[in-house]
Amino acid sequence: MTDVVDADELLRRIRRSRDVAAEEERVWRERAQSLTATDPDQAREASERARTYEVVGSVLTEIIAPGALAAHEPGPVGPVEPAEPVGQGGPVGPGVRRVT
Repeated sequence: MTDVVDADELLRRIRRSRDVAAEEERVWRERAQSLTATDPDQAREASERARTYEVVGSVLTEIIAPGALAAHEPGPVGPVEPAEPVGQGGPVGPGVRRVT
């Protein structure tokens, strides 16, 4: 891979990769559904592969359009405990530190 590519070509390649990941996710989800009744272990593996392609697709989407998926992602489940006491220099929100 020593070819020099411009930004447009790189964006095309990323989009094409995202489309391939979406198609592979669909194929593995269908396979998982068809195997659920007959082979639960293989169905579980197919579900894991589908989830992997889903994550790859979401990462590529984030590269193409930063923040596009932020509105769709669920927040943390349950209460979030601060890593250290709130106060001087402590967290100001879940996973956020005040920098001064």
